[in-house]
Amino acid sequence: MRHLIFKKILLSIPLLAFSFLTIQAQNAPANICKGIVRDKKTGNYLAFTSVALQGTNIRTVANSVGEFALKVPSTLANSILEFQYIGYQSRRLPVSNFGTNLMTVELENVAVELPEVSVISSDAEALVLAMFAHKGTNYSNQEEHFTAFYRETIRKNRSYVSLSESVVDVYKQAYTSYKADGVTTYKARKKTDYSKVDTLLFKLMGGPFNALYLDLIKYPEMIFTDNMKENYEFSFDRSTLSDQKRIFIVNFKQKPLIDDPLYAGKLYIVAQTMALKSAVFKLNVQNREAASTMFIFKKPLRATVYPLEATYRIDFFEKDNKWYYGYSRIELALRVNWKKKLFHSTFYSTIEMAATEREKSIDKKASWKKERIHPTIVIADEVSGFADPDFWGEFNVIEPEKPIEAAIRKIQKQLQKK
Repeated sequence: MRHLIFKKILLSIPLLAFSFLTIQAQNAPANICKGIVRDKKTGNYLAFTSVALQGTNIRTVANSVGEFALKVPSTLANSILEFQYIGYQSRRLPVSNFGTNLMTVELENVAVELPEVSVISSDAEALVLAMFAHKGTNYSNQEEHFTAFYRETIRKNRSYVSLSESVVDVYKQAYTSYKADGVTTYKARKKTDYSKVDTLLFKLMGGPFNALYLDLIKYPEMIFTDNMKENYEFSFDRSTLSDQKRIFIVNFKQKPLIDDPLYAGKLYIVAQTMALKSAVFKLNVQNREAASTMFIFKKPLRATVYPLEATYRIDFFEKDNKWYYGYSRIELALRVNWKKKLFHSTFYSTIEMAATEREKSIDKKASWKKERIHPTIVIADEVSGFADPDFWGEFNVIEPEKPIEAAIRKIQKQLQKK
């Protein structure tokens, strides 16, 4: 059985180096649209809201506290921003509405009565099978290229020990093809503070591929193996709406007698086309020994390492009747116990990647295969860039959450003192 191996963690190994390809910054954008997305009634922030510039392939996603920033080229200053969130009415706002201050964008919960779905679990399973069967219709059957922003963080207890950010080119193979996707790096920066990790050197393997392999339509075998029916139970949850489309919510979980660590979560499937819009799920980590083998590549003999939690998210967006990769996120917590030591350490890692601009053709097909990074890459340490507040130039990024913002400011102050 193939397990979902999003990343491996290297403990106490030499630092691996990797050189990045950089490009010259283009003209500065005319406007930066910044804001926070909230529920109009409750005021609660709406994490991971899709934010797109209408009529273009430019987009981003709100962070975990609903904050977003989208850089709009000067030629598109009169365009419209569209906000979408499952279960809420979509909203469109002119770019001209956004000024220098953080704007609050309120979305209304869909006030519509939808009947409860009450069918036997085999029908829910049939819907999931139909979802995969329709991938050639709902998803691109040709090679695609898109620019994405990638971020990975590592915390030991409450302190950040590593922060990596990069703009990458993703070369997406056709969904009907068995060819694997490729990634090249445009621009990147990383800062690591190993003084906070004691004798344990904690590294992530895989980089952007960790986020890319969450594409359940392209890589269904990562979760739903050939033995899907024997391993999982499926059932319907209450349906909802998104952008005037009815969305079926399918719950899935591993069967009680299955010992292997499998997954439980929700699939958000468009009723009319059977396309997957979103998926949120988590790994069953009750079997610590088995679960740890899915993440740990190498560790000291005196250390016991096991996952406390592993959660995942993947979102797709629709354009011209096709669905494309939009955003994915991984959150992982690992406990490290040392023999003959009273105290333990907990490491927290977050990986996220958002597609920010899509192109239909691959112009650099001949060169990208030579420049592509390997799926087992460990991103090299590179502090240059954190001292430059305009490091990302015209590129759209995911707005950092407050603790990450504080970590970046601390890094910048440290570099200024050198």
